[in-house]
Amino acid sequence: MHRMVLAVALLIGMFGPARAADPLTLQLKWVAQSQFAGYYVAAAKGFYKAAGLDVTIKPGGPDVNPSQVIAGGGADVVVDWMPSALAAREKGVPLVNIAQVFQRSGMELSCRKDSGIKVPADFKGKTLGVWFSGNEYPFLAWMSKLGLKTDGSAGGVKVLKQGFNVDPLLQKQAACISTMTYNEYWQLIEAAMKPEQLIVFKYADEGVATLEDGLYATEATLKDPAKADRLARFLKASMQGWQYAVDHQDEAVKIVMDNDTAGAQTAAHQKRMMSEIAKLVVPAPHGLGYLDEAAYTRTVGELMSGMSDPVITKKPEGAWTHAVWDKAFGK
Repeated sequence: MHRMVLAVALLIGMFGPARAADPLTLQLKWVAQSQFAGYYVAAAKGFYKAAGLDVTIKPGGPDVNPSQVIAGGGADVVVDWMPSALAAREKGVPLVNIAQVFQRSGMELSCRKDSGIKVPADFKGKTLGVWFSGNEYPFLAWMSKLGLKTDGSAGGVKVLKQGFNVDPLLQKQAACISTMTYNEYWQLIEAAMKPEQLIVFKYADEGVATLEDGLYATEATLKDPAKADRLARFLKASMQGWQYAVDHQDEAVKIVMDNDTAGAQTAAHQKRMMSEIAKLVVPAPHGLGYLDEAAYTRTVGELMSGMSDPVITKKPEGAWTHAVWDKAFGK
């Protein structure tokens, strides 16, 4: 017995007492689904634990605005789209992009071919479904570029505030609706619409793409060395999770399904989503999660371009940093 106590004492003397994991809360932009597979995988495979972190992943939903959550102290880091984050920053929420997980945009407008729409100019006079809560900004920038008013006046488009479903297109309440390459487009197909019945305009193809899922923290968090170190460890483990999810998609989907407490997801839909999400995450020329400054500049340009009521009115200062990424990956 004495030898055992002595051995334990020697071990503690050599390595110090077991260090408690540092708590960190991540707020997602939407419910548990493959869009966030990397974070769930990092938790399930022990990557966060190995990094000395105890990470709480909070799912989002239709009534959850990540920038409001972090402003209220409900999270240390959030997943958000850059247009929403920059709009919040201009309104006084000091958000900073610390990593850009999605390198490409998955946003699109999916239209019924029987609506007569063949090119974007045909949107004029039509009803278009649009998501709000910060997701409307890329759409508004695009319509401004096309010279189409969105206030319902003659010569513009009629905006239908779209719920997070595809019913308006199925029920012919709108000529087009907002869809993502990885989600709602496939919901239309699953609802028995055929690809040839649809015409899809990808924001990326139309030259109006803005950056989507990125990781954001506040300026105050980044100024605290201990918290900044925690974010760097979180980022490294998260990107490890994303790489694993891309490389082991079936296992990643199973992990996501295990975290779907609402029981709303189907494995088939999540597998398709994971496959599409992987195309947005990789390839990442500079490394997973690295924000390409040119893509950031392009996004800012889109949000300021020729709009009577621009999403942001001036170029943001200090809205992104490579410091956390560099610390995470020893650059």
